[in-house]
Amino acid sequence: MESPLILSLDMHGVPHRWISWQQACFYHAKNLVAWTMGERTFTFHGGTSRTTGERSSITTHSIIAIRGKAMASKGFNQVPPLNNRELFRRDRHLCAYCGGDFHYFRLTRDHIKPLSRGGRDTWMNVVTACRQCNGAKRNRLPEEANMELLYAPYVPNKAEYLILTNRRIFADQMEFLAQHLSAHSRLMPAGAEA
Repeated sequence: MESPLILSLDMHGVPHRWISWQQACFYHAKNLVAWTMGERTFTFHGGTSRTTGERSSITTHSIIAIRGKAMASKGFNQVPPLNNRELFRRDRHLCAYCGGDFHYFRLTRDHIKPLSRGGRDTWMNVVTACRQCNGAKRNRLPEEANMELLYAPYVPNKAEYLILTNRRIFADQMEFLAQHLSAHSRLMPAGAEA
């Protein structure tokens, strides 16, 4: 079984990042865990005490809030880094022009306003496109190529980015993160409302 990733929050309950079980144990051992939540718990065992003969253990939940400055470095509204994997996941592997659902290796990053024409490599200027549509569009604007965008780009917030970057999210973690999704998010679980 793959090691679980623990969702870390600041003391106010704002999602921060995924941490390993080792990092979670460190925060517990240093008494930096303010509170925990989530249905899933994990117990990790250490060595045996020479004096008592008891084996040490730390139990953590799937969601933990960390005290102090450990969470101060990155704000919730910080723009997440752009890369193809998260872009394709944001756009659900759908070509923004033909609407086709494609495998990762058949997709490209299309700049709505091409870089050669002053466009920038930002979340708001890129969409997922299949190789055929990207080739047909070339270095033109969509309207110049008679190609209509089927959906609008957007910048994922921190909760959306955390969903995009983890392939193995537990149900309790997803439920927590879904509360922080923006109304226009394509990551909103079916039947849920932001």
